[in-house]
Amino acid sequence: MKDYTYSERDLIFIDQLSLGYCKDPFSYLGIHSIDNGIIIRAFLPSAVSCQVIDLKGKPVLSMLKIDDAGFFIAEIIGKKIDFSYRLLVQYPHAQVDIEDPYRFKTHIQELDNWLFAEGRQLRPYEKLGAHLVTQNEVGGVHFAVWAPNAQRVSVVGDFNHWNGLVHSMRFHPDSGVWDIFIPNVQKGACYKFEVLDRNGVLRLKSDPYAFASQFRPETASIVSGLPSFVPAENTCRAANAADKPISIYEVHLGSWRRNIENNYWLSYAELADELIPYVKDMGFTHIELLPVSEFPFDGSWGYQTTGIYSPTSRFGTPEGLRYFIQKAHEKGIGVILDWVVGHFPVDEHGLVYFDGTHLYEHSDPKEGYHKDWNTLIFNYGKNEVSNYLSGNALYWLERFGIDALRVDAVASMIYRDYSRPDGEWIPNIYGGRENLEAIDFLRHTNNILRDESHGGATIAEESTSFEGVSRSTENGGLGFNYKWNMGWMNDTLRYMQKDPIYRRYHHNLMTFGMTYQYSEQFVLPLSHDEVVHGKGSLLNKMPGDCWQKFANLRAYYGYMWGYPGKKLLFMGNEFAQGKEWNFEESLDWYLLGEEGGEWHKGMLGWVKALNHLYTQTPALFEQDYDPAGFEWLVVDDHDNSVFAFERKAKNGESVIVVSNFTPIVRKDYRFGVNELAEYQELLNSDLACFCGSNVSNADKFESEFVPLHGKDYSISITLPPLSTIFITKTKKQITQEATKSKKISKK
Repeated sequence: MKDYTYSERDLIFIDQLSLGYCKDPFSYLGIHSIDNGIIIRAFLPSAVSCQVIDLKGKPVLSMLKIDDAGFFIAEIIGKKIDFSYRLLVQYPHAQVDIEDPYRFKTHIQELDNWLFAEGRQLRPYEKLGAHLVTQNEVGGVHFAVWAPNAQRVSVVGDFNHWNGLVHSMRFHPDSGVWDIFIPNVQKGACYKFEVLDRNGVLRLKSDPYAFASQFRPETASIVSGLPSFVPAENTCRAANAADKPISIYEVHLGSWRRNIENNYWLSYAELADELIPYVKDMGFTHIELLPVSEFPFDGSWGYQTTGIYSPTSRFGTPEGLRYFIQKAHEKGIGVILDWVVGHFPVDEHGLVYFDGTHLYEHSDPKEGYHKDWNTLIFNYGKNEVSNYLSGNALYWLERFGIDALRVDAVASMIYRDYSRPDGEWIPNIYGGRENLEAIDFLRHTNNILRDESHGGATIAEESTSFEGVSRSTENGGLGFNYKWNMGWMNDTLRYMQKDPIYRRYHHNLMTFGMTYQYSEQFVLPLSHDEVVHGKGSLLNKMPGDCWQKFANLRAYYGYMWGYPGKKLLFMGNEFAQGKEWNFEESLDWYLLGEEGGEWHKGMLGWVKALNHLYTQTPALFEQDYDPAGFEWLVVDDHDNSVFAFERKAKNGESVIVVSNFTPIVRKDYRFGVNELAEYQELLNSDLACFCGSNVSNADKFESEFVPLHGKDYSISITLPPLSTIFITKTKKQITQEATKSKKISKK
């Protein structure tokens, strides 16, 4: 070996590896067969000497240093390619016993490459990212990343002093994936990918498939291993069904409640102990989490994520989030995750210009740039990008037990001209404004979840009249289970903001939603978007003095809980927080004490009562999406601003909901009903326990044979001011003869 003669191949690889642009290090480094034995080559920058040792630590042969950059070589006669060895490396100030990563095989097989390139890898996260594995009885981490246009990709981290020359990866030209198994890397190690891009620029990138990340402002990925599979919680998944009660509490984990001592966030475990019992007691069926995928900027609330597979470290570890979800399930509460796949931020450590090309995003800003948010739009037409995103949907449901995904900003995905003036967008191949690739992606993802998630649901935040959002893909729809009813929310809030004296002129705002009610499976949302950016709180949208503001809001909630559609309420609105939501502070829980003057306690009690009535009354949820489940009883009383409708269960049981949106008590208010029956008040927003004026229909009352509103029978009741009341039939049977005789005696 002392007379070693360089080959042209040696010179090429020494040049490529030492300068950091080698695309195929495994073909040179590591162990290879020669005519009469094996040859081992190692690249160890800064090393003084190196020995090949066996697995017991016994020296086998000293390696020859053939280049000052740190290249060592040893020919061992008589050994075969399956020879297991380690390297004993002498550095200027230390001797280190290491495994040679270049003696290990790839974990990426030919089928994996084909599936990934075709976009058919159902669970790409099982191959890409950083996985704790054992090979040849040696533990370590297998790293893999997609960067097809890079000249070289290396893993760098605290285990190799962030030196990009040390662990150059293996390139798979059929898929554009790079991979390497690095022995003895431990769970908790920080790492990134050093990418020599197509243009010769070095980029330091976080792992797109990272399962954990550093706490901001640090941006490294963390080796944590793929979370184990979580079996579907059947009770919670069944609760996603269209004929079940769904009342969603929307939560920003960073500001629901904070530590009083230092205004710091609660951990996932602390939130499990405090938030979940609260939600259960309030009667909500689901918690919806604003995005918890890792994100760099607190002010984005999670809607600009740089790590969609990585739960944010703000509140703890991925295990902590899994614990939170488990505790929710133990209380019978489903967990919905806000899922952001419409865009991503331009932070350099993220996906932008990943390998020196527009890999994840479109190259033309007319297709790929969101002016509104200074973000980039995913190129859904690329198989690998679509696979990256759809795999993530399954990841959250299978690996964390999430029960449903609320997909953010769907309108921005499905329209090429979203928030763009003429001339600043590119039509599709047919000249239309629809983003056909995004539509295909959404359909594909929804089909995957339908087939693989055992009852997992998807909810679209879609603000336009795009047809068939919640229709099955087989019938030409997008395949979502539900769609937010943004039109209903906007119309009804506009009505409620009017002074009651003017509401008679805007009566249709409360009824128009019924004209399209059965076109989709709707969720009625009063979300975080309505209490930010100068919009004020829901309470302060209501007109009038303090009493009227609270009465208006209680009446509005009552109307909403009675109206067909699943319910969603953003945190703080359940006790009528007076100021606009601030993501940097806890909710104003002190309002439930003496400072709130009982008003906020009353609102909290009202929402709790609504939820418990709603979840226990099939008439209020079973037929949300069937016209047989709803009937207007009073729809045109503009002058009095009164609305009445009947909700019906599958078995015929019903509840009547009556709202009076003026501050006037209306005695002997008569309206038509369908049956001769005895009735009673179930719930009344004006009761004293809710801080109302305590006008009610305390006694039971009967319908009479007095035709009205096209009905043969009617009832006469007292309508409290600014109120919603719920009425139901009692078990008492009323005969037509008895009613007629009662009517005669009255005359």
